[in-house]
Amino acid sequence: MKKFTADKNSEGMRLDRFMSKSVPGARTGDIYKALRKKKVRVNGKHFDGAYRLSIGDEICIYMNDEFFDAEAPAFQWVNSPCEIDVAYEDSNIVIAYKPAGLPSQEIEGVKDSLESRIRSYLFRKGEINMSERPLFVPSLCHRIDRNTAGLLIAAKNHTAQTIVNQMIKERKIRKLYLCRTERAPKPSAGEICGWLVRSDRDKKMIFYDEKPKNAAAQYCKTAYRTVNKAAPCIVEAELFTGRKHQIRVSFAHIGCPLCGDVKYGAGDT
Repeated sequence: MKKFTADKNSEGMRLDRFMSKSVPGARTGDIYKALRKKKVRVNGKHFDGAYRLSIGDEICIYMNDEFFDAEAPAFQWVNSPCEIDVAYEDSNIVIAYKPAGLPSQEIEGVKDSLESRIRSYLFRKGEINMSERPLFVPSLCHRIDRNTAGLLIAAKNHTAQTIVNQMIKERKIRKLYLCRTERAPKPSAGEICGWLVRSDRDKKMIFYDEKPKNAAAQYCKTAYRTVNKAAPCIVEAELFTGRKHQIRVSFAHIGCPLCGDVKYGAGDT
C-alpha cells in the first residue's frame, strides 16, 4: 500500500489520471480493476476514477509493490537547452518568447522545443524535483506555428493549467497576431469567416465562404484591423477559432497573403 497527499500539482486531477502517474507499473486495466475492487480510498472513502482531487486529499492505493517500483519513463527534456526569453514569471506561470523556427512542443524528428526549454529552465532553477516522480510537469497552455514568433504561457502546476485553459476558453485571454501582408485589406478592419478543408492532393488548407459538403470542414473566424497601410502592410489579427494555417489561408483568400508565405502566396486561396 502507498499513501499520497494531493497538492497543487494534483488539485482538480481525476483520480484515474492521478493513479496513472503515481503507479508507473500499472496498465489502464490494472487501474480500473483496483478502482472497481475498491482498492483505492480517498480520505477513507471509495470513489470511481472520475473523482477530482482537492488539495489535502489523502489517497491510499492498495496495490502490490511491483506496480509502484517500476521505472518511470525518462524525461528527455532534462538535457534540453535552458536559455529562454522570459517576459513574465511568478509561482504559477511562465510567459516566454518563442522565436520563429522553434516548435512550440516536440514534433517528430525534432526534440528541441520551447516547452522542453521551459522545463529544462525550471529544472535547473530547482522548481522540478526529479528525486520524486512528478505528477505534473510544467506545460504550455497553447501553441503557435513553428514559423511564428510570439509569447506563450506555460503553467507550472495543474491548478494554474486548469485556470489558464478555462480563461482561454472563455476568451478572457486574447490571442493577437501582428502580420505583414502584401496588400492592405479592404475594408481596413473586419472579420474573415468561412470553412477550411484540408486538400488530399497537396495537404494545403482550402477556404470556402459557404459550408461545403465535406464532413471534415471546420468553421473559422478571424477578426483584423490594419495597423499600417504602407507596404508591407501590418495587420493585427485575432483568432476566434484555432484552425491549422487559419491566418495564412484567410488573408490569402481576401487577396492579402502574408509576406514570404510560399505555400499560400499571391494567387493561392
